[in-house]
Amino acid sequence: MNKTVEGTEAVSEADWRSRLTPDEYHVLREKGTDPPMQGEFTHPGRQGLFRCAGCGAELFVSETQFDSGSGWPSFTAPVDLSHVKTDEDRSLGRSRTEVTCSHCGGHLGHVFDDGPGPTGERWCINSTSLKLDPEAPA
Repeated sequence: MNKTVEGTEAVSEADWRSRLTPDEYHVLREKGTDPPMQGEFTHPGRQGLFRCAGCGAELFVSETQFDSGSGWPSFTAPVDLSHVKTDEDRSLGRSRTEVTCSHCGGHLGHVFDDGPGPTGERWCINSTSLKLDPEAPA
């Protein structure tokens, strides 16, 4: 069951500010980044389903998390590609692929093509953009 917040696609920025912590707002709405190695989910080991901190959409399962050494939580693939959206990001003067939640548009992180099998991808996601649901079937 996808426990998303209904109607988040029409939420005003003032409403987002009231719903999210300042750190969550910075990452999800202003495309901020967690400091490396400081996020709650940086290292694998916690079991469950990772949901969007903005709307609750199902994003990643713990079985796909790996320790990339990058300083951020890394996954080989999302739960379902339709739950995320990717776009080119040239904000640092180079091309990267930004990952956002397809339900609420919240910034999650970036995806790179230097991950392990089976996908060869590293979905590098900010801890602040995630909530762990340990009770959900992974």
